[in-house]
Amino acid sequence: MRVPGHGNSAEVRRRIAVQAARLIAEQGLRDYHAAKLKAAQLLGLGEQAALPRNVEIEAALREHQRLFQAESQPGNLRRLRDVAVEAMRFLESFQPRLVGAVLDGTADEFSAVCLHAFSDQQEQVIRFLGEHGIPYELQDRRLRFGGNPDKEFPVLLFSAGDTVIDLTVFPLDGLRQAPLDRISEHPMQRAGLQRLLEIRDANGTGEQSSRP
Repeated sequence: MRVPGHGNSAEVRRRIAVQAARLIAEQGLRDYHAAKLKAAQLLGLGEQAALPRNVEIEAALREHQRLFQAESQPGNLRRLRDVAVEAMRFLESFQPRLVGAVLDGTADEFSAVCLHAFSDQQEQVIRFLGEHGIPYELQDRRLRFGGNPDKEFPVLLFSAGDTVIDLTVFPLDGLRQAPLDRISEHPMQRAGLQRLLEIRDANGTGEQSSRP
């Protein structure tokens, strides 16, 4: 008899990845690490179970969306990209860049539009929202850059209709180096407005795209 959490580690990782992808897609659980742990618990696996890497979860998420959300996910993705276009036009003076699930094609009904904006004075961005009567929530986010220590950046959360805009504010020189992606552990893919328009229009049916 096998002890839960032991056995073929590749098969254990696959099972956890599939369950984690289901939690992300159907319950909106956005934290990949939390999704791994909850998936292992739901599967009755021990604490020492071999957890999948984030790239394995993303692959399982794409497969889940292809198999079970083929009718809804492309439409949600297209809608969120439309919202991103409007938000980036609105924030044009801060050179916004789109990042995350709306860019890489895994966004769903639970996803926020994640943007990076650039200003040497974060107060300028805050003041800009205030001048347009947009309420926001201010948070902090720690991000990694290669082998350097984590850095903390301000994040402004506000709404565009029913969609959350997640706006991380970097200094102007932040345009030169993107923080590390939580999935690939490589510098984040970023897209300016023109690139987003090209991606959106190339996927006019709303079909899921791979990482750009």
